[in-house]
Amino acid sequence: MTLGKDQILEILGRVALPNGQTLVSADLVRALDVSGNHIRFVIEAATPDQARSLEPVRLGAVEALRAAHPGVEVSAVLTAHGPSAPSTPAPSLKIGRHPTPQAGPQGVPGIKRIIAVGSGKGGVGKSTVSSNLAVALARAGKKVGLLDADIYGPSQPRMMGLTDRPGSSDGKNIDPLVAHGVTVMSIGLLVDPDKAVIWRGPMLMGALQQLLGQVNWGELDVLIIDLPPGTGDIQLTLCQKTHLTGAIVVSTPQDVALIDARKALDMFQSLKTPVLGLVENMSMFHCPNCGHESHIFGHGGVAAAAAELKLPFLGALPIDLDTRLAGDAGTPIAAGAGVMADAYAAIAARLIDGGLV
Repeated sequence: MTLGKDQILEILGRVALPNGQTLVSADLVRALDVSGNHIRFVIEAATPDQARSLEPVRLGAVEALRAAHPGVEVSAVLTAHGPSAPSTPAPSLKIGRHPTPQAGPQGVPGIKRIIAVGSGKGGVGKSTVSSNLAVALARAGKKVGLLDADIYGPSQPRMMGLTDRPGSSDGKNIDPLVAHGVTVMSIGLLVDPDKAVIWRGPMLMGALQQLLGQVNWGELDVLIIDLPPGTGDIQLTLCQKTHLTGAIVVSTPQDVALIDARKALDMFQSLKTPVLGLVENMSMFHCPNCGHESHIFGHGGVAAAAAELKLPFLGALPIDLDTRLAGDAGTPIAAGAGVMADAYAAIAARLIDGGLV
C-alpha cells in the first residue's frame, strides 16, 4: 500500500505533546518524505532541552505509524536549532587556532562525566559505537552529549542525521544541535563538508579546546567523545587537559586490530586515564538467508584481551547491514527496536549499573 503524506500527517496529528498539543498542531513536523515503504521526517524543537524532553514523543510517533501500517520502515529524527528566541549565526571562533594556556586538567561546566571512545586503528566502527552508545544512554533516561573529536574525518553529523549549521544565543558560544535525544557538536557542522581540514597539531588541540569549552552543552549526565583513531595529539590533549571519567576502547577481534588496541590501552594507562571497558565490534556475521554464523575477523579476541588485562568486557557486536544502513541514513540503530538496539542498550546498562554514567 502506497502511503500519502496526508495519511501520515493525520496519524501524527494524534500524537500528543506534554502540553496537550500534537506534533501537527504545534507545527513540529519537518522534512516529511515517503519513499516506497520508508517514511522519514524530522521533529524540530525550539530548544535543545525541549528536544531532549520530546524523545518519548518521537518514539510514540514511530510506533503509531508502524501500528497503523505494519511493515513500513519509519525514521524520525529529533533536532533543535537553539533557544526559542531567534538565534544569531554561530560566532567566528577561529576554529583551529592555537590552544589557550590553562593551569591543568579541567572539567566542563554542567557535565558530570566525560567518557572518551577510542581505538588503536581506523575502520573498527568506533564512531558507530559512539553514536549508538550515546543514543542508548539517552533512551535509558540519561542526559547525553556527543562530541565528534575526529577533526580530520568527522562522521557524527551524517550518523546522527544533522545537516544544519549551529547558531549562537549569546554571540560568544555555540549552541549545539540535538538529534535522537542527544546533544551533538562536531567540527563537521562548522566547516565545508567537502573541504579537507589541513591543520598541524597545535591547531587540532586548539579546536578540541574550543569544542569543549565554547559550546553551550547545558546540564549533562555524560559527554561521549568520539576520538580519532590512534594515539596522537587529540588523545594526548584530551587526557592531559580534561578531567576524564575514563575511556572505552573499541576493537575488532583480529590480531592486527588487537595489536593497535593494546597500544591505545597503554596510552590511556600511561596518561592515568581509567579504562572503563572494551567492546568487540564486528565479532561475527549472521547470514540473513541461512542463519549460519561466520567469524570473518575471528571471534573472542577482545574478550580474551580484557580478561588478560583484568579490564571489563562490555560486549560483542556483530557485523550488521542494518547498522550500517541506519548510520548512513542518520538514524542510529540504537534509536529503534531489535537485536542490535538491545545489544547497545545492554552496554549502556552495564555502564549505568557500574555507576560510570
